[in-house]
Amino acid sequence: MAELKLTGVDKSYGATQVLRGIDLEIERGELIVFVGPSGCGKSTLLRMIAGLEKISGGTLEIGGVRMNDVPPAQRGIAMVFQSYALYPHMTVRENMAFALEIAKVPKSERMAKVDRAADMLQLTPYLDRLPKALSGGQRQRVAIGRAIVRDPEVYLFDEPLSNLDAALRVATRIEIAQLKERMPEATMIYVTHDQVEAMTLASRIVVLADRGIAQVGTPLELYETPRNEFVARFIGSPSMNLLPGTIARAGATTEVALAGGGRATVAIATEPGSEGREVNLGVRPEDLSPAPEGTPALYSGEVDYTEALGEVTLLYFVAEPGAGQGVIAKFPGIHRGLRRRQVALTAPPEKLHLFADGQSLRAA
Repeated sequence: MAELKLTGVDKSYGATQVLRGIDLEIERGELIVFVGPSGCGKSTLLRMIAGLEKISGGTLEIGGVRMNDVPPAQRGIAMVFQSYALYPHMTVRENMAFALEIAKVPKSERMAKVDRAADMLQLTPYLDRLPKALSGGQRQRVAIGRAIVRDPEVYLFDEPLSNLDAALRVATRIEIAQLKERMPEATMIYVTHDQVEAMTLASRIVVLADRGIAQVGTPLELYETPRNEFVARFIGSPSMNLLPGTIARAGATTEVALAGGGRATVAIATEPGSEGREVNLGVRPEDLSPAPEGTPALYSGEVDYTEALGEVTLLYFVAEPGAGQGVIAKFPGIHRGLRRRQVALTAPPEKLHLFADGQSLRAA
């Protein structure tokens, strides 16, 4: 039985529907990450699971029990918010123990749970400090510890790292990953807009778009086999290039004639008779490389701008009329002197994607 199950879940505010037909099963021990553009409903969905938002339609079950009308405190969940929400006049120990004190848990048991959580989160030296004496990352760990001591069925994280600076985000992300390893049976749902967090933390990622679920899968499944153009462009940075064209030859492999004049052989089977069908060819910037001289190029254009990042160089190409938006290539290492030069690009057939009417032909 799934630890948490959503069946046909809807959410509306008056006449405005925010989420519709959400079907999702989360198994015990998974770390599920909700991602999507701003306004897609990921935090709303999390808050419905927590009981902080009313479900407009459908069913939520936790541990096989229907939870639609169960108060938040009785759902067996603990939530870590974007803001730390610590009591400034209480020590770390008192903050972590407060919910247990309210629940009238005996003091000896409270302290044992706090000590265990503090050890797990490397907070033991700070137990007698006030929040103002902690760094942002330490405060967020206290907020996580406050959830751990409650020993919930499900942990909910609502963009917990967004208030931290870049270096602290990396460190705290690693700490959360290590925490999950130490708690293999814990079920966690994590909301973020940060792709790196999603790709590095998740057992599975739920991509939300257009009031529903665009795709559910492991991080590498979403990266390697996106089901549609939205997921293809949303997962990966820079996002996938989409080049318009038509099928020139169908079969076990497919040859595509691109609107910009290039041609590409794609390791995707298409049905005989598909010739002439309009498609978009998808290629990730990191899969593009310079085409050897004298070989057909997938794309050729003038480099409009470059960004030298040290480990990689990003090349931005001028968009040509009728050829879609400008192409971005990501070359490993440092490449100087390419701006305003014509560069021809190619990519391995197995790294290319085909989309028709927004849907992947690989999954067809």
